[in-house]
Amino acid sequence: MDYSEFYKRIDDLADRADRRDIVTKTGFLTPAEQALLRQYYHGDNLLLSGGGAGCERQMAFFLPAYLEPADLDVSEHIRAVRLEAHFGLPGHRDYLGAVLGLGIRREAVGDVRILGERAYVFCAPSVELLLLEELNKVGRVGVSASVCPLDEVPELVQAVKVRTFTVKSLRLDAVAGSMFGLSRTAAAELIRMGAAKLNDLPCERTDAPVKEGDTVSLRGHGKGRLKAVGARSKKDRLFLETEVYL
Repeated sequence: MDYSEFYKRIDDLADRADRRDIVTKTGFLTPAEQALLRQYYHGDNLLLSGGGAGCERQMAFFLPAYLEPADLDVSEHIRAVRLEAHFGLPGHRDYLGAVLGLGIRREAVGDVRILGERAYVFCAPSVELLLLEELNKVGRVGVSASVCPLDEVPELVQAVKVRTFTVKSLRLDAVAGSMFGLSRTAAAELIRMGAAKLNDLPCERTDAPVKEGDTVSLRGHGKGRLKAVGARSKKDRLFLETEVYL
C-alpha cells in the first residue's frame, strides 16, 4: 500500500511547525494512521491526543521549539459536545451516522463516547457550532446538545478478560491462536488471508514477532494486548498474560 501522500503531509506539518514557530496538527487519525506515524516520524516535538484518556482516534500535534508537550492547551484544538438522548438509547453507529449526516468530514470527529443516555463527541472546533445547533436527532431519538469541557468528559473504562497460556515462541500465529481460542493452524490461515493486525497495522506474516505491550486483532475474533511475558516452563514454553477487549 502506498502511504507516500500521508508521509508527505506529515513532513509538511513538521516543517511548518519548525519554520514558523507555530503548532500544526492533523485531523483525527485512526489507530492504523497513528501507528504509521510513529514508525515514520521520530521527532521529539510530536504529541498525540484525542481530547481525553483512552481515546482511540487522536490528532497529531507538531510543536514549535519553545513549547513543551505539557504546556499545550489541547482544548484550543479539540472540543467535546455532550448529547442527551430522550426516550431511547442510540448506539455508536447511530450517533456517528447522525454526525456525518450533517456533512462533517470523518477526520473532524474523534471518538464518540457513549455512557447510558449521554454521548460525548470529540470534535474539531470548526464543527462544534454545527453540532450544537443542528444535531437534534439521532436515528429516531431526539437529543439535546451542549458544550462539555474536556476535563468533564467521563473516562471510559475498557472491559477486558484476562487470559493466560503458554506458547513455544512469540510468533503472531501462536499468540493470536491462544489469545482467541483458536488452533495455531487456524490462526495462521486467517493471518495469511489478511485478517490480522499487529499494533493496528495489517500483518500477513505468521512468524511476525509479538512483544510485551503489543496489540493483536483478528477479524471476527476480537482484539487484545499482550500484557506480560513470564518465565519459561520446564517444557521450554513461555508463560503469557493477555487482555482480550470485551
